[in-house]
Amino acid sequence: MTEGGSMSLDLSHLRENYTKDGLDVNNLEKNPFGQFEKWFREALDAKQPEPNAMIIATVDSNGQPWTRTVLLKHFDEKGFVFYTNYNSNKSRQLEQNSKISLMFLWLELERQIIINGIAEKVSTMESMTYFMKRPFSSQLGAWVSSQSSVITSRKILEMKLDEMKRKFAEGKVPLPDFWGGFRVIPQRFEFWQGRPSRLHDRFQFLKEGNDWTIERLAP
Repeated sequence: MTEGGSMSLDLSHLRENYTKDGLDVNNLEKNPFGQFEKWFREALDAKQPEPNAMIIATVDSNGQPWTRTVLLKHFDEKGFVFYTNYNSNKSRQLEQNSKISLMFLWLELERQIIINGIAEKVSTMESMTYFMKRPFSSQLGAWVSSQSSVITSRKILEMKLDEMKRKFAEGKVPLPDFWGGFRVIPQRFEFWQGRPSRLHDRFQFLKEGNDWTIERLAP
């Protein structure tokens, strides 16, 4: 605490010198999905905690950016899929403005990937196929939580969970009509590799028609 009780914390001494790897255009995959898969598999091999965790950014009707962390559940050359409550803040914001940004951060590998694109809802069949693979408790959780709404206590959630357990005691939980997936269709990728002296390697892939152009960016 500083004088008067206000908080102040000097973090200028906290710094890392990134030395684990480098990135050059000659060792980049020509397709950004291939490069993503390569780095993702390396994150898996390195046993990164929750390697499929990604920060997603959306913008509300007032132009205020919002960020939160979700889990990537599927990716291919059609896009990157995550699941959520369609009444949540993120879903409402995406209905108004489908532009979205994703970020994967793998600190132990000194890497991050940023993906900018457009989000669209996946089909009900695709959502149902994934929902049926979820553990029973996670299926119930989708029914219990009115995501982003204000609640007075955790007890409300616990009571609703007990209610859902009784309602679906036979173990067959239907897909809620307010729950499903979004697919992010990329328009830009950025691959970032930490380097010494803050001279990091950054490459962006930009979509131009059916092709991708690759450019190196200054750190």
